[in-house]
Amino acid sequence: MQTGALPTPDAPPVAIVERRALPYHRVMADEFAFLTALRGIATHPGANGLRDDAAHLDVAGGRLVLTTDTMVAGVHYRPEDPAESVGWRLAAVNLSDLAAKGARPLACLLNYTLSGDPAWDARFLAGLDDALSTYALPLLGGDTVAMPRGSARALSLTAIGVAGPDTPLRSGARAGDGVWVTGTIGAAAFGDDGDPVDPSRYLRPMPRVAEGQAIARLATAMMDVSDGLLIDAERMATASGVAIEIDLDAVPVTPAGIDPLAACTAGDDYELLFTLPTGIVPPVAATRIGTVRTGAGIALTTQGGPVPLPARLGYAHRA
Repeated sequence: MQTGALPTPDAPPVAIVERRALPYHRVMADEFAFLTALRGIATHPGANGLRDDAAHLDVAGGRLVLTTDTMVAGVHYRPEDPAESVGWRLAAVNLSDLAAKGARPLACLLNYTLSGDPAWDARFLAGLDDALSTYALPLLGGDTVAMPRGSARALSLTAIGVAGPDTPLRSGARAGDGVWVTGTIGAAAFGDDGDPVDPSRYLRPMPRVAEGQAIARLATAMMDVSDGLLIDAERMATASGVAIEIDLDAVPVTPAGIDPLAACTAGDDYELLFTLPTGIVPPVAATRIGTVRTGAGIALTTQGGPVPLPARLGYAHRA
């Protein structure tokens, strides 16, 4: 369908290049292995090596930031979750990726699998519309498909934003930088009873779009916290070629009394994790939780001493 015109990219014509052999014959056991193979295809500079929250495309007059997220019933949300919250969350997770680049929301496209339940579809759209209206993200088009009976719902949104020329990537953290996070960590975690600690934080996350725009001009690196603070900090450290040391005592966890390690590995927080040069104070409410060091990976401390890393740092897709 016609979805509107965008400026012409300031990039040379696509050249036909010799294809490299890719390990398609191997079993893609998890998300990391699949992305490793996919990087052989996604070679455009704007793809950032598929190591970031979003891609970018420089165009006449600015920079487009592009991101897409898919939510599958039973994987990213519970089948019994209210349809309105599923619609809200689908928009929110994409908006959070735009926030991590300091981007202003511009437009989005929806790919939707019809549920076979018109009432559910209507409630989903109500929640989606609520989020898109709240964050001024117009829906321009997309696609709808029918799935075989009994298939899990799979819902995708692609969001486009506009950012400045110095979009903060995950890969810019430098030794000596301070490590900061907005908001609090852990409220969307699931307790022993199988329910989120704070249902409102899980069902209706609030992406930090305004905060991201304010931080972007100062940050050396930034990403959102979606799969867990520790695993996302490790991803930033890996992309930047540095080590990140986190002080568990400084992490702003909520509610009071929650195990900090459990909070830091739970995910679904949709806060912003970012690094700033020494002496720079963020222009928004945020907490310093650590320091960038030379080296690799992440390290944890408490009361000035080292803490062993947990066996599971956060959420990762596996087949």
